[in-house]
Amino acid sequence: MDELIDILDASGNKTGKTAMKSEAHKNGWYHESVHIWFYTKSGQILIQQRAKNKDTHPLLWDVSVAGHIGAGERIEISAVREVQEEIGLKISEQNLEKIGFFKSFHQHSEILIDREFNHVYLCELTSPISELEKQESEVHDLKMIPLITFAQETWGMAHPQKYVPHDMAYYKTVTTEIKKRL
Repeated sequence: MDELIDILDASGNKTGKTAMKSEAHKNGWYHESVHIWFYTKSGQILIQQRAKNKDTHPLLWDVSVAGHIGAGERIEISAVREVQEEIGLKISEQNLEKIGFFKSFHQHSEILIDREFNHVYLCELTSPISELEKQESEVHDLKMIPLITFAQETWGMAHPQKYVPHDMAYYKTVTTEIKKRL
């Protein structure tokens, strides 16, 4: 779905310009997204398999919930909205714990250049996975895996054909921050 988003400079500062997401991707303009990682106190992490029709990383496993931040939208409002849309879960801004801000670059093709700044949050999952409702256009599958398995599979990208290729520092931060909360 195309949407109006804020354009950032290479340092992550808003430029005062907006564009449609498709235009930002075509031109390789920096923009913001939000990532929400759900975990349980028993040491499980929720991962999402991207829908097969996605134009970037189809069917790879990724962050529990992610999405672009609408132009002028507060980050936490975007996070709450994306969680509701993608997995049908209602959370509040108070449930979110920000753990980082990461610069990301993926050139998928000549006309799809994804330059993002990801605002990354953790949120404890207190509902069973069976109660989550996936948004079919975005999410192919959801599953819970042990945090240790997630760390083994993502640190150093031991399974690059399985996960979206985020930077190793990104995956280490997510794992380390969840472990601190267990």
